[in-house]
Amino acid sequence: MSTVLIKGASLLGERTADVYVEGGLIREIGAVSTTADRVVDADGLVLLPGLVDLHTHLREPGREDAETVLTGSRAAAAGGFTAVLAMANTTPVTDTAEAAEHVYDLGQKIGLVDVRPVGAVTKGLAGEELAELGLMARSRAGVRVFSDDGRCVADARVMRRALEYVRAFGGVVSQHSQDPSLAPHTACCHEGELSGRLGLPGWPGVAEEVIVARDVMLARHTGSRLHVAHVSTAGSVEVVRWAKAQGIDVTAEVTPHHLLLTTDLLAGYDPVYKVNPPLRPAEDVEALREALLDGTVDAVATDHAPHARHDKEHAFVDAAFGMVGLETALPVVWTVLGEQLGWAGVARAMSATPARIAGLAGQGRPVEVGEPANLTLVDPVASITVDRDESLSLSRNNPWHGRTLTGRIVATLLRGTPTFGD
Repeated sequence: MSTVLIKGASLLGERTADVYVEGGLIREIGAVSTTADRVVDADGLVLLPGLVDLHTHLREPGREDAETVLTGSRAAAAGGFTAVLAMANTTPVTDTAEAAEHVYDLGQKIGLVDVRPVGAVTKGLAGEELAELGLMARSRAGVRVFSDDGRCVADARVMRRALEYVRAFGGVVSQHSQDPSLAPHTACCHEGELSGRLGLPGWPGVAEEVIVARDVMLARHTGSRLHVAHVSTAGSVEVVRWAKAQGIDVTAEVTPHHLLLTTDLLAGYDPVYKVNPPLRPAEDVEALREALLDGTVDAVATDHAPHARHDKEHAFVDAAFGMVGLETALPVVWTVLGEQLGWAGVARAMSATPARIAGLAGQGRPVEVGEPANLTLVDPVASITVDRDESLSLSRNNPWHGRTLTGRIVATLLRGTPTFGD
């Protein structure tokens, strides 16, 4: 049975201790004298529970030129993640039990991170007929999160039925909030002075906010769980804050890029900055930061969206939506909000809460004796200059290329087995 001894780590930046791991579990914390097969000198490093991503696009099956479960798992482990939720917009769509089990089995075979498939809400992501929600939930994959991400479940009747259905087995519907009548698929820039000057189709914040508002009322009516994906506007934050005050069972996530990047970056028409929902003005970014700090927004999720060069390198309006983000998520969050969040806040927003929302037993657990050894070691003061060509992802649509960030992932362990690091 393999053993690991992590010497002198700072547990969530609060106290220094040795951590002894055996059989995939944390067996001892303190001044450990036991010998181990592998000893890690963690002096000056922070030990966190392994990160959990609620929103990852792994592209397999169907678009293995952009990403695979293997390459996405490698990138996730390099970013400190021990579990990711793989979105359903693959080819074919993950809308059946068989499709969900295929993704789950790929992740199990690779074994670098726990890959849990997200099931589609509707067949073929068409927004019309519910997918096999119950069968996916009862499958070997044990699906608990359902989303048509990339497309909004725009029909209120369909959304209501989905919420009612998943309530029976404790599932949650994650909504891509984009009213297609206000922001059609061609919309690609925050609607405002800049979109008009650049001649880019506008994506107004209200197109997100009206769906968020509608869905929290549907969640209240059905008594079901709603998760709002990639919140991007101050208005959406206010709706979520109100809903929580009313006792409605709603959670929300924010992406690293919406916590730092602003719409003015689109002035150069660089398609790397084309993302859905679009980058917003500084006032929205500030509202999102405050919402994460006060708990209105529950979690950080990457929305890692890799694309092959031939899909991304086009004129801005024709380029694919999305950015890669698994390897840089923690450094971005720590650079932007580290001082205010602290490491305990990072662990809450990027590990414990995402695991709870997704229903992942064994993930997001505290660093305590008896808990699974899903762990991440971080150098809190090390600077990294992002180089897209060094990414373990297959894709290079990296908005952080050339930027200097603080916080370097040193090692990741999945149930005591190193998945990244020396």
